[in-house]
Amino acid sequence: MIAFADDVSGITVSFEFFPPKPDAQESFWATIAKLETVNPSFVSVTYGAGGTTRDRTLDTVRRIAAETTLSPAAHLTCVGASKSEVNAVVQDFAAAGVRHIVALRGDPPGGVGTRFTPHPEGYRNAADLVRGIKDLGDFEVSVSAYPERHPESVSIEEDLAFMADKAEHGATRAISQFFFHNPFFLRLRDRIAARGIDIELVPGILPITSFARVSEFAAKCGAHMPPALATRFSGLEDDPETRNLVAAMVAAEQVDALRREGVKHFHFYTLNRADLVYAICRVLGLGAEQKAA
Repeated sequence: MIAFADDVSGITVSFEFFPPKPDAQESFWATIAKLETVNPSFVSVTYGAGGTTRDRTLDTVRRIAAETTLSPAAHLTCVGASKSEVNAVVQDFAAAGVRHIVALRGDPPGGVGTRFTPHPEGYRNAADLVRGIKDLGDFEVSVSAYPERHPESVSIEEDLAFMADKAEHGATRAISQFFFHNPFFLRLRDRIAARGIDIELVPGILPITSFARVSEFAAKCGAHMPPALATRFSGLEDDPETRNLVAAMVAAEQVDALRREGVKHFHFYTLNRADLVYAICRVLGLGAEQKAA
């Protein structure tokens, strides 16, 4: 039985968005306004491969900082850019009011599974990028984590070594890739603790708005899709109302199980939609006071 409303003390959430295209501005800011009511600890905005959304990311976090009560975090990658180019982006973010950066190496230009080659004058990897950001100012820095192993790693142990480097250079939070089998996340949390890595591990939660689309995402990043999920979503491709109800329940069940394991913070990949994430937050008991007021 899911019963968040009786035990939500200490529960916090955060949200990830991607910068909207010009024709999606109205719906994006409506999403922001709705999710603002649940008082997230921060909201992050992604950064396109090779800086392809640099200007839109900057415009989005600037407006969030200036026009909402939300605390923006800007994603940043080092693919295909020199240190001076990346540093200039960090300074632009700072000028826009951003003091929190999600530092990622980024996918190779050829996509997941292809070899990553650092820019000859660039940051070598995410740990190197974290150090560079911290050298530029007193930024809060979050990084990524992979409960089921990074697609390019040979082992979880290699992932843990990279995680230790990122923490040593100043990262304080690791936001996980989405997953649907909680033991993967919990084992990673135990391994981080066993190695004495001083970093908060936060689960990344992805509500399933489209089972086919999420399955495609999962295949690219190596995330396990439990067979029971396929059964629950079978035949709902043309029934969005029922599909959304099932998606909200699946995510709520996952969050509830993690909460019972002591997890307090949840990061939601919103895909720039408010409906499912807002519903899950209300199940968590968040947003009720604001709505009542």
